Amino acid sequence: MESAGHQGPLWCSVKRVNEFYSIELFSQDQCIVIYLDNHATTPCDPVAVEQMRPLFTELFANPHSSHQGGQLAANTIDEALQTIASTVHTQVENVVVTSGATESNALAIRGAVTHPRQRRRHLVTVESEHPAVLDVMTDLQADGYSVTLVPVVPQGQPNAGTVDLNYLESAITSETALVSVMWANNEIGAINPMAEISDLCSRHGCLLHSDATQALGRLEVDLQSIKIDLLSATAHKFYGPKGTGFLLVGGGDRRVRLRPQMIGGGQQFGIRSGTMNPAGIVGMAVALQRSVIDLRQDPNRISQLRDRLWSRLSSGIDGLILNGPCFESHLRLSGNLNLQLPDIEGQAWMSSTPEILFSSGSACSGHEPAPSHVLTALGLSEAEARRSVRFGVGRFTEIGEVEAAADQLIEAYSNLAKLQN
Repeated sequence: MESAGHQGPLWCSVKRVNEFYSIELFSQDQCIVIYLDNHATTPCDPVAVEQMRPLFTELFANPHSSHQGGQLAANTIDEALQTIASTVHTQVENVVVTSGATESNALAIRGAVTHPRQRRRHLVTVESEHPAVLDVMTDLQADGYSVTLVPVVPQGQPNAGTVDLNYLESAITSETALVSVMWANNEIGAINPMAEISDLCSRHGCLLHSDATQALGRLEVDLQSIKIDLLSATAHKFYGPKGTGFLLVGGGDRRVRLRPQMIGGGQQFGIRSGTMNPAGIVGMAVALQRSVIDLRQDPNRISQLRDRLWSRLSSGIDGLILNGPCFESHLRLSGNLNLQLPDIEGQAWMSSTPEILFSSGSACSGHEPAPSHVLTALGLSEAEARRSVRFGVGRFTEIGEVEAAADQLIEAYSNLAKLQN
């Protein structure tokens, strides 16, 4: 897929003029920035932006109003939801729109296990899950539910970071209501064997939830082939707008009942009340469809750029270690590179290269002083985790950006090492 209209990122400054705020954009020519943090968020696809624009200024009526304008907006939503459903091979009635994956995860987990007809009170998840899952589990423990955390395959194994299926199966009991396993990890890119996990949950009669935030648009997600009862996603990870996501409900063989977490209005069959956002939903549908088409057309380009970045950095920095699954295992997201520096903390490396945007951990837990729980789950020490960083190569990344970033990163590391010595 072409990246038409991509001229590099636009950055902005915000200032107050009288009682109003104004945003001034300045282009990449004025501030050379290389964006390599596509696991945190992605730029919105220009085609999705264009499709959203009329819904802000022309078809802006409330989609729940009965007049003609409302019906036009509602029809637009219906078409977008059908696009989402067909893209992941599910039924349109299974799609519940949310504000993003955090809300979707909470609705899926808490909604399923607190439903009055759900008698089981045990949950299973993985040590390396996103905080949007782990924190819900912790909250449920305070309400009297029991939770089992399953380990991942340790560092050094080809499939490091994936869930250990033997431990997962042994953790499930007759009292297990729900198992939650992310499809692909947001920090180390480890891809879990969802087909095997789905079969396991079917045998034990428990619901399966998957946080597919990093999988949608990066992997083939076919819910006809893999039965998942509850699946969470958010648009801004696959080149759609922020603030819009969805939860797929009832994609498996078991009946799924959810206790609503947001009430008042009865929209979306009462599962998730609130005025729906036509622009966000259309942008999400267009971005998802285009991401999946791009995935089918050019599956190797992003991995080649990732491999080039790793090759340059590992040849220029002695002692660099790859965290997570090896590239040859094909159990790693194509754009993911999580590496461990030999003697410099990742945050210091980031600070020394402000023109290159990458991460020293998950953006959603970046305020936490503790080291990455994903990396410590791999078996890394606190010091090793703090010496680690994450790069996320994306659809709009160019080879020239990778080469320029590698040059600057190697130089910055060399300067930091000299200061340390």
